[in-house]
Amino acid sequence: MELALISARQVVVFFMLIMTGYFAIKAKVLTPEARHHFSSLLVSIVVPCMLVNSYIAEFDAEVFHGIVLAFIHSFILIMIGLVIAVLAARRMGKDNRAIFEFAMIFSNAGYMGFPLIQALFGNEGLLYASSYNTVFNILIWTYGYARVSGQTDAKKVVNTIVRSPAMIAVVVGLVLYLFQIPVPELIHQPISQIGGLNTPISMMITGMILAGSELSKVIRDRAVLAIIGIRLILIPAVCLLIYGFLHISFGMASEVVLLLEACPCAAISTVFAVQFHYDEEKVAGAVILSTVLSILTLPVMAYIITTLL
Repeated sequence: MELALISARQVVVFFMLIMTGYFAIKAKVLTPEARHHFSSLLVSIVVPCMLVNSYIAEFDAEVFHGIVLAFIHSFILIMIGLVIAVLAARRMGKDNRAIFEFAMIFSNAGYMGFPLIQALFGNEGLLYASSYNTVFNILIWTYGYARVSGQTDAKKVVNTIVRSPAMIAVVVGLVLYLFQIPVPELIHQPISQIGGLNTPISMMITGMILAGSELSKVIRDRAVLAIIGIRLILIPAVCLLIYGFLHISFGMASEVVLLLEACPCAAISTVFAVQFHYDEEKVAGAVILSTVLSILTLPVMAYIITTLL
């Protein structure tokens, strides 16, 4: 019951933020075009600050082995999801295939998963969750960004990725963490506060899209339902089966990343749908519906991982 309440509380906050964007458009406080400016602000400033802030932490040698293990498990699980998503996306419309694939691969682990991790595993679990977050962000801003942006020239893709604010932030953050470079509070505080805008702005963009869409039509779309089923059920189930087949130990590190891999579609899917002109309504619908349904699926997954296995 506690797991269900934690998940439900996160979803309520999620929807309050979404409705803020929704009513801002309906009340004409913002124009529909504002979502493009919000998107640019998020990708260029807010996300990089969030990434750098996540690495400003004290190095603990005692759990470093677990962090490395969580890093390896995270890469394996996300790659399993990537293969499943690529295969599933072949049957979807070509025009939106890239963003649908993206929504299936990447989960909303930071917002929906971290509260569950803290409740189940405490602060040590959050350290392992940070490993997942590192792999997650590296793959989002390499493979994910290249895929949805439609870049086909390898040199241009590499150039775009290397120069992207998010990848620069990952490099800066890793240097700060590994070398334990002290960051003055005068600098750390604004970085932390700007990074904290990530979820509110992402959700507001989703609400702004919904203000001009027909949600009742979107939720009946087969592609949207397929994305949700693959993201919430198929990918976590396959990951569990592979771990069982290979007799991989279910220690805390693997339990944490398995749970994070079972989270709903990443909110940044909507941001990229806006930025690269995909079907915004369908992607927003997948993000919202998968979040609602995760109230049921996440506690079940947590119970299977922590009790049955």
